[in-house]
Amino acid sequence: MKVTLFATCLVDMFQSGVGKATVELLERLGCDIEFPDSQVCCGQPAYNSGYVKESKEAMKKMIGTFENAEYIVTPSGSCATMFKEYPHIFKDDGEWRERAQNVADKTYELTQFIVDVLGIEDVGARMNGKATYHTSCHMTRLLGVKEAPFRLLANVKGLEFVPLPGAHNCCGFGGTFSVKMGQISEQMVDEKVEHIEETDAEIIIGGDAGCMMNIGGRIGRKGKPIRVMHIAEVLNSR
Repeated sequence: MKVTLFATCLVDMFQSGVGKATVELLERLGCDIEFPDSQVCCGQPAYNSGYVKESKEAMKKMIGTFENAEYIVTPSGSCATMFKEYPHIFKDDGEWRERAQNVADKTYELTQFIVDVLGIEDVGARMNGKATYHTSCHMTRLLGVKEAPFRLLANVKGLEFVPLPGAHNCCGFGGTFSVKMGQISEQMVDEKVEHIEETDAEIIIGGDAGCMMNIGGRIGRKGKPIRVMHIAEVLNSR
């Protein structure tokens, strides 16, 4: 099975280890990985800030980059959701709407792809420790990926999993929200960190790099001994 990796900006610039773990994991599961160098930002930050016309240029670049892929897989529920929004954004442009729909139809978040397409719930991962999981807003509320991460984590050997209180509450990142509404965002992430501490977990796991960067940054500033990991890194542990 040929998979084209949509790495995302945050993985490319800040969390390259997540991209590496994603590739290694999918290769171990029998996938042939392609990484197009022409990929850029999906346009989400500009689009969410109201720069619709400007963001469409980046979107068209991404459509052209990925439209010939067999499967498009990304370690980000947020960015996968953006690809799914393309047909709506180009709804009044016949040519680009069809091309956008083609891309949207074959785009999957990583855990969604492993469980729903590959049909695998045990990837052979092993990690000792007590962990909890942060459910990101875009991944659950918009993309609808709710069960796949938990099914995969349940089969990680040695991992003690504990539920996170207030799991469905936003961590306060929200892309540009954390910049525009910094004080509110700070209160939200503080609440999230408090809930993580309540679990006594050694590891906080998530499926979106933005959320993990936000939560990890607050944990670091507070000096808390909690490890922050993307689910790709956990599933790639042996």
